[in-house]
Amino acid sequence: MKKLVSLLLAVMLVCSGIAALAQEEGYELALVTDVGNIDDQSFNQGAWEGVVAFATENNVSYAYYRPSEDSTEARVESIKAAIDKGAKTVVLPGYLFEDAVYDVQEQYPEVNFLLLDGEPHSADYAEYKTAPNTHCILYKEEQAGYLAGYAAVKDGYTKLGFLGGMAVPAVVRFGYGFVQGADDAAAELGVQTEIKFWFCDSFSPSDDIKTKMNGWYTEGTEVVFSCGGGIYLSAVAAANEAGAKVIGVDTDQGHVDPCIITSAMKDLTNSVKLSLTDLYNNGIVWPEDYSGQTATLGAAEGCVGLPTVEEHWRFNTFTVEEYNALFEKVKSGEIEISNATDVAPEVTNSTVDYQN
Repeated sequence: MKKLVSLLLAVMLVCSGIAALAQEEGYELALVTDVGNIDDQSFNQGAWEGVVAFATENNVSYAYYRPSEDSTEARVESIKAAIDKGAKTVVLPGYLFEDAVYDVQEQYPEVNFLLLDGEPHSADYAEYKTAPNTHCILYKEEQAGYLAGYAAVKDGYTKLGFLGGMAVPAVVRFGYGFVQGADDAAAELGVQTEIKFWFCDSFSPSDDIKTKMNGWYTEGTEVVFSCGGGIYLSAVAAANEAGAKVIGVDTDQGHVDPCIITSAMKDLTNSVKLSLTDLYNNGIVWPEDYSGQTATLGAAEGCVGLPTVEEHWRFNTFTVEEYNALFEKVKSGEIEISNATDVAPEVTNSTVDYQN
């Protein structure tokens, strides 16, 4: 019995020693989520999967941190908690981190920050400043939106909707690109399209959003491009009740529900992985062309597009071959897509109902 007790005590001491060592060493690579979580089937998850892919392939310790509330103060506290736990690099997915990064990047010059979908600025937007230890990635959302809108109309949908979260530049670019793509396809086919367009001012699902979508589908809308965090859950619920369709965003959301016919993707996973690879290949310091710089990634870099895996290609007549030909035209610049966010795109074969 005494031997058993001694053995148990030894095991406990060893385990506590391992725990203490892990706590002392901490986690080298961290991600802080925005208002969602790492399983949101959207922006946080795409970025997190990039962190995991890089870390596991390179034997780097990693963890994620979730702010206690939706505020800059809570995001800053989570960033500091990650640094206190040993993070040398912190990945921050989304524009909500812009003023948080602005505050902390110079406080922790030895820590690398990777900001997705934004650039650091003061809380009042009076000053934009990206420190040398920060790298920013923006995306050409207008291209992804264009591809989705064009494909939907080419597949026979003529009554469309755009459900945006908050009217931030990235979401606006998605929406205006969607309108441009739908209108170009309509012009080619010689048809007219109707597009309802609305920002719900949220990235979370709600009964109010579902009710709005129920109304759209009842009025004849055939497919809604849901663009903004978890609001796709409200669109999917309404679509299933109406026997209608949804277009996903950011990541391939086709596995969420069969009503999602495609997704306007940003390759968050690959762009995070590539950036971290270049960072570590340079001694865990941002290379000169990354340091304090913003990269804007699109079709030319393979960082936007629609999923072409067979099980998630749910168009009836529009083919993968037609999509690939369209993608190459966007990639080469043969098809020009406006990225303006201050003025709605001009249309010739579409009626756009911008709703409040």
